[in-house]
Amino acid sequence: MEPENACERAPSLRSLAVTGAIRFGVRPFVHYVPGYTIGIRTARSTMDLAARLMPPTLGVRVRSVDEPEAGGRPATHGEWIIARDAEKSGKPPAGAVLYLHGGGYVVCSPRTHRPITCRLAQGTGLPVYAPRYRLAPEHPFPAALEDALAAYHWLMDQGIPADGIVIAGDSAGGHLAASLTGEICRTGLPRPAGTVLYSPWVDLTCELASQAQRAARDPYISPHSARRVARLVVGQADADDPRLALLNCSWTDTPPFLIQVGGAEVLKSEAEALAEALDAAGCDCRLQVWKGQMHVFQMFHRVLPEASAAMDETSRFVRSLVRGAQDAESEAA
Repeated sequence: MEPENACERAPSLRSLAVTGAIRFGVRPFVHYVPGYTIGIRTARSTMDLAARLMPPTLGVRVRSVDEPEAGGRPATHGEWIIARDAEKSGKPPAGAVLYLHGGGYVVCSPRTHRPITCRLAQGTGLPVYAPRYRLAPEHPFPAALEDALAAYHWLMDQGIPADGIVIAGDSAGGHLAASLTGEICRTGLPRPAGTVLYSPWVDLTCELASQAQRAARDPYISPHSARRVARLVVGQADADDPRLALLNCSWTDTPPFLIQVGGAEVLKSEAEALAEALDAAGCDCRLQVWKGQMHVFQMFHRVLPEASAAMDETSRFVRSLVRGAQDAESEAA
């Protein structure tokens, strides 16, 4: 559970420049706007416009998925992303990545997170499915989890074995990815190959983040704003529900986890607490604390060498899990 050596290098000049720009240009907006209806609508429109202006990622094909409920199969909507090199091979995929985007459960979409999902498709050689799950406050808990479960079922309906599926997510999507993994294991569904979490939002009470705020000097996340957003997400649900309170739920018999978190963010203590809980339950958990990095720095892999290296680490982890599942099937045959 110790942070790996590759993460301990001092942040690059590019990283320091990007972090500084976000601290002064974005954090004030994040601190004051989210948590209110008008602010959320503004943030959604802004994020959607920014996503549409981003240059497309070469070497991948993005297909829209809109599957209505039929024959007992839940409805699911999102993006199916596949690397063109993998597509040209003609071979059926050995597995897939189910990616759950972040955004506090209130903003963002599969489109806003294409920098990560496209890189995962290229780095792993596996297709990536990013569902468009319902957002709060219009759809509070457990709407997002229900949609994530529907996406997991859809992947298996496509013929992808559960032990070839890696669940991944960032920030609130990291919370959702962990919650989905736990729900799968608790309800007896076929277990996934593993789970990847980028800067996961673990504690929706925001107590840990508030305690860490002064020491971390997070350039992006505001615990004050996160607490307001969390109230919208939880709605009328019990905050102690194990699907929400990740540090209080059972992690017995869960697949391997990879957790990456920036050393400069307030969510670092939450990632460490989750890693400790997983470790105590006997789960194979790899925690990587990337020195000096901010929240979901992987989004900037085109610019930051640390982000590119973190994505490479993820790709190796995912490939090892899917390859391991294939080897186990071969031995069983």
